[in-house]
Order: sequence, then structure tokens, then C-alpha cells
Amino acid sequence: MRIIIQDPAPGEDDNVVISVRCMTDNIARAISLLKSPDSVTVYKDGQALLLPVSGIYYAESVDLKTFIYAEKAVFRSRQKLYEIEETLNNSDFLRISKQVVVNVKKIISVAPAGEGRFHATLKNSEKVIISRQYVPALKARFGL
Repeated sequence: MRIIIQDPAPGEDDNVVISVRCMTDNIARAISLLKSPDSVTVYKDGQALLLPVSGIYYAESVDLKTFIYAEKAVFRSRQKLYEIEETLNNSDFLRISKQVVVNVKKIISVAPAGEGRFHATLKNSEKVIISRQYVPALKARFGL
């Protein structure tokens, strides 16, 4: 595989051209990553803020409200959880229950929690439960 990187001429927009004979999982992930946004709009204290996607630890739906958790702060989102999952649909995020989508880059450990479930400890010491129906996807992601 050859990778060619060129500077666009002044006034031209950046663009990406991918020429492949066969779509592979790695190429599909690269395309997904290129399409994903750098930040999401969140709300706190009546203000709209742009939160970098890399700062998101997890998103959770509670009582029909969606919350986005960063290292030390919690924000509201006007999007439903499935919309956030679609927005963050790249290799760094994984649905772990009906209520939670987690940033796998923020997970430091995973351990059994009983009854077929697991819990993940995040870099900010929070723990989230991985429902048993989502454990196979987690195991595949981590090669367990």
C-alpha cells in the first residue's frame, strides 16, 4: 500500500481520495475516523460549549436525558444516546449497555462483575458496567 500526502494549492480545500481494490476493516476504520467530528456541542449552566471528542470518557442516558462525562465534569447533550453513538462512530467508542457508550481509550482495566457482566475502570477512576449482551463486542475489541 502506498500513502501519498500532498499540500493543496492555495485556496483549495483539503480532500482525501482513497483508491482500494478491496475494502478492509482497517480502511473502513480510517474512513470512519476521517468522517468523525473533532468536537461535540454540550451544555452546562445554560451555556453551549464545544467539547473535544478526545475529552469524552463516556455518554449515558438517564431518565430520557443524555449526559456526557469528561474527566472532571458532566455535561448535558440535546442528542439522544443513539445519535451520539452515530456521531462518535469511530474505533474509539463502544456501546457497553443500553444506556452507555464508552471511549475505549479511557479504559484502564476490565474485570468480571458477576452474572456475565464486566466492569471497566476508567482513567478518572470511575467504573462503568458492561452488560452481558455487549461483553462479546468488548472482548473482540480488546482481543480477550
